[in-house]
Amino acid sequence: MPQTFGFLGPRGTFTEAALHRFPESAGAETRPYATVPAVLDALRRDEIGTAVVALENSVEGSVPTTLDELATGEPLQIVGEVHLPVSFALLVRPGTAFADIKTVASHPHAQPQCRRWLAENVPDAEWRAATSNAEGAQHVADGHYDAALAGSFAAARYGLSILAEDIHDVADAVTRFVALRRPCAPPEPTGMDRTTVVAFIGEDHPGALLEILTEFSVRGINLTLIQSRPTGAGLGSYLFWMDFEGHVSDARVGEALMGLRRVCADVRYLGSYTRADQVRPDIRRGTHDTDFTEASAWLTAIRFGHP
Repeated sequence: MPQTFGFLGPRGTFTEAALHRFPESAGAETRPYATVPAVLDALRRDEIGTAVVALENSVEGSVPTTLDELATGEPLQIVGEVHLPVSFALLVRPGTAFADIKTVASHPHAQPQCRRWLAENVPDAEWRAATSNAEGAQHVADGHYDAALAGSFAAARYGLSILAEDIHDVADAVTRFVALRRPCAPPEPTGMDRTTVVAFIGEDHPGALLEILTEFSVRGINLTLIQSRPTGAGLGSYLFWMDFEGHVSDARVGEALMGLRRVCADVRYLGSYTRADQVRPDIRRGTHDTDFTEASAWLTAIRFGHP
């Protein structure tokens, strides 16, 4: 059966552009969904085989909706990631001039990345939120708004003109997108891997976060992202989303996960997968797999009276 990919729609979003960077998407059927939760629920119902969603932006940080859905919804697993350079275009109906623009639509993550540009070029325009940048473009085509911040590739799809492009306040912005599937065996380790987990603190107490971080530091594991999010169970109840270098099959990672399981109320494993930037970790002395094997053999010898 051909692979089916779901993504945040409508067509013409940056998510759709990121989807096509996954080699497995070649020749696959693709389906747009109105929201990130809708994409993930479609995956949980087996309507699609893979979901692609935005996880993190180099300017605006993590995408809260994605983090919350993956941390607390029915478990899913990250199987890959891609990085997509993001630069916006101002899309308008043909014949629209800067002076005509009173409203600009975009996804909430886009507007802060272009705030200064908008203030300088369309100072009187009011921003309007859309569920995606492509939806903003669609609303412009339908006459609801005057302009939209979106990818330039969305212009032709919605019959719009590009009034300005390469719009950004910070150059070289990048968004990280992940591919998700139902829980499965992780891809084989490559030596350039990332692992993602969510740790739930049981009872709030002094040093609770330090206990979690110690499980990584003593094993020489570098965290590439840590984000706290409320669990929804009341004030002061938090979970921690963590990305870190290594693969679940690495001894140091396995030991760290077991340590987390001991000190946390719960741990959700969200996958081990190849890093898009293909960075190899700097593995400290004493934390190679062979070091763990030799240490285990040494302890076994002691226990059997052969130190």
